[in-house]
This record gives sequence, structure tokens and C-alpha cells, in this order.
Amino acid sequence: MEENTEQREERELAEQARIRREKLAKLQREGNDPYRITSWPVTADSTKIKADFAGYEGKTVVVAGRMMSRRVMGKASFSHISDRGGMLQIYVTRQDVGEDVYAAYKKDFDIGDIVGVEGFVFQTQTGEVTVHATRLVLLSKALLPLPEKHNGLKDADTKYRLRHLDLIMDQEVRETFFKRAKIVRAIRTFLDSRGFIEAETPILLPLEIGADARPFKTHHNALDLDMFLRIETELYLKRLIVGGFEKVYEMGRIFRNEGMDSKHNPEFTTVEIYQAYVDYHAVMDFVEEFYKYVATEACGTLLIEYRGTMLDFGHWEKLTMAEAVKKYSGVDFAAVSSDEEARALAAQHGIGLEKGKDSKGHILAAFFDAYVEDKLIQPTFIYDYPVEISPLAKRKPEDPSMTERFEYFIMGMEMGNAFSELNDPVDQLARMSEQAAKKRAQGTNAQVDEDFIDALEHAMPPTGGLGLGVDRLVMLLTDSPSIRDVLLFPTMRPRAK
Repeated sequence: MEENTEQREERELAEQARIRREKLAKLQREGNDPYRITSWPVTADSTKIKADFAGYEGKTVVVAGRMMSRRVMGKASFSHISDRGGMLQIYVTRQDVGEDVYAAYKKDFDIGDIVGVEGFVFQTQTGEVTVHATRLVLLSKALLPLPEKHNGLKDADTKYRLRHLDLIMDQEVRETFFKRAKIVRAIRTFLDSRGFIEAETPILLPLEIGADARPFKTHHNALDLDMFLRIETELYLKRLIVGGFEKVYEMGRIFRNEGMDSKHNPEFTTVEIYQAYVDYHAVMDFVEEFYKYVATEACGTLLIEYRGTMLDFGHWEKLTMAEAVKKYSGVDFAAVSSDEEARALAAQHGIGLEKGKDSKGHILAAFFDAYVEDKLIQPTFIYDYPVEISPLAKRKPEDPSMTERFEYFIMGMEMGNAFSELNDPVDQLARMSEQAAKKRAQGTNAQVDEDFIDALEHAMPPTGGLGLGVDRLVMLLTDSPSIRDVLLFPTMRPRAK
């Protein structure tokens, strides 16, 4: 039976792996086992040498990296090695590294091997900065070949699953994650410099709360207790506000047992921020300042290009949810006086309603989802949300049907959520109890967090709170189309054996 392309590629890969293992066995028999080497005293890298060629020219350096190319030309050869900063050319001659080493370099070294090089820096006739090797050492043997350079990794699934190969083969991918680290550092610097205290709260929780997100469930053997991975950090951080922290934040992983798409992964990173004695208007100002700082630190500008659209982080629009719905749908909810009238508008505009979510507030939110969200390209605050969809936000004194809550949107994506936090324990208990009852009616064991209510009963000051998705922020600042492009190891279905 004739083999197909996939079978042929698997056979060729197995053959290459066999040959490489034979080369390793030969090196080990000759006393040159690369895995016995424990260190290599690197003194420079590609970035430093290229950035300061005048300072390095003629001087001896010790470098290391993965061999990505080799051009053998008799008694002298060129290779490129890849290190943290990019590519660096090395020049290898039989005269300088010795007969045996040069022979091994030609026959026993392979593309993908990790090599150490000592030599002096010069510039070739073509102008390429190069290290002329006086010593060459194989530091680690690659027993599997790299993907062919012109084909790379064939599909997105392989790129995400075999991220190590993606990082080896694509410098732009590495730069994305270097920038992610820079963004995370900028977030912490911004908050720390303004007096916020970073906290760490539990990931494993003893009860399933009544919030909308579906949690992951596990079991604690020693306590014989079902536990749940956290879906937010809010309730613990607000207990710290009660305890007197006044300015507190946590950056960490959140887990939600829900669907996956270009904007959602079951585990993702958020930063939640709480400050005593401020309201949601102050938090809006904070968000603008925050984004300006992080964008400037990460990108050097407030004008950020994302998928061909120029975004201006220096200008933010502000609309109430009702104003936004009127702007994009023409429906004025300020003139709607009853739930019945709102339901009639929903039917007229083909807005589907979930069971139990047919009040005026729910319908306003449904109109927003249908008509508004994907239109919010430039940075936009949407504020004053219905109380039905805001169980943790303080009611507006002048209109108790609405809350002091905002979300902000960029490129049609919800980027963050903020409240004037509810600190009335009686109101909070009533809302949480109602929410938990609805979840139990759906077959869950949702409960009210009594310890959180206890904290509120000891008095929490007026507080502004903000939660934002770090991954989506990184997407914007690295021009990445999918959340999987900014997670080193996104959630994947296991490969078939």
C-alpha cells in the first residue's frame, strides 16, 4: 500500500532521529558526551554585540545558542546561532578550533544543537557582525530535527501545542512574550508606585458561589471536601479592604469552565484593584492613566495599531449604557416605563430573552449586546448598568434601578469591569442569596459566601474596584489576533496517542 504524505514524513522523522542518536552514541564513546557539561560562562549575546560593535570589535567573547544554519566550505565554515536576542553568525575554521573539533562540527553536529563559542568579534566583507571561533563546544544534542525553515510549523494547533518549537523558529513569537513580560512589569510598577499593596488570595475555594461563571471542581482528599478553582479574586480582596489595606491588588490566574475561542481560554490572567474612599468616576480616571502609562512603557506611544486599526489610548469616549443603546439602535430606554414595554421592544427587534431574564434591566443589557458592543472600536467607557446584572455594584442614589458600574471596550472587546463597590451587607446578602437560588435552580450547589458577608458587617469603607483582563491587554499591545497567541501554553485537547 502506498504511503501518504503524513506517513512518509513520520518515517523520515524517525530516520533522522535514529541518525542523531547514533551520532550521540559516537560522541559519548569518544568521551565527548555533551550532556556531561554543566555550565558555559557566557559573557555576551547577539543583541549586545550588534548594538555595540565598536566596543566589541576585536575583543574575545563567550557566546552560546542553538545552531540554526551551517555552510561548510572546506577548511572554513559559517553558522548562525540563535540566542535570546536573535541570530549571530559564527565563523569556524579547522586551523582555529582544531582538526577533531572541526570534523565533529561537520559530521556530528546538527541543526538544532546547542553550541558554545569562544572567539573574537569582527565584521565580514558583507558587513555582518560575526564571532570568529577559537573554541567550539557542543553543549546539548538535539535528538529530533527542527521543522523545515520554509515550512515552519504547519498549523496553529501545532504552534500552540509545541510552543518550544514555535519559539525556536519564530523570533516574532519570542518578541511577543518578551513584550508580555514588559507589560506585566509595567502594570506592577504603576500600581506599586501609587501605594497599592499586592496580595495573594486562595485559588482553591471551599464553596461554589452564585456568580454566573461556571467553576472547575476538584476534591481535597485530606479534608474529604469538594473544592472549586476560583473564578475571581474579588471577595477576598474586599475583605482586605475591610481589614485596612485601603489600596490592594492581585494579579493572578482565574479559571472558568466554559467555552474557548479567540478571546477566551479556561485559565487566564486578571488584575483586580481596589481602593478605599473613591467611586467609579475616580476609577475611570485611574483606567485612563493606567493605559497611558502601560502603553507608553510597552510601545513608546499612545497610538497603538491593532489589526490595521489605529487606536488612540489618549482619548476615551464615555456613554451610559442607555445612551449607547440609543446611539446605535435608536431605542430610548429612558422613555421605557415598564418591564412589559421593554419586552414588547425586545420582540419588535428580534431580541431573544433567557428564562427569568426578561426585566427592563436585562432587556437593556440584551440590546447592548446585540447593537452596541461590537461597534466600540476606540477606547470607550460604558457606565450605569442595570442592578439585575450587577450584583456587586452600589445602586445609584438618584435611580436605584441602576448601579454605579462601568465596563470599558476597545476593538469591540470588553477589557475591564469596575464598580462603586456595594458595601451594604443587607443589600449584598439579598442579592447574593437571589443569585445563588437561581444557580441552584439550574442544578448547581451554589452558596452565599458567609465569610464575605461577615466582613461587610464589620464595615467596608466606600470603595472603587476594577478588574481587567491582562491577556486581552497584551493582545492589543502586541497586535495579536487570538488570546492563544499571548498565552505561552493555552489549553489544548490532548493529542491522540
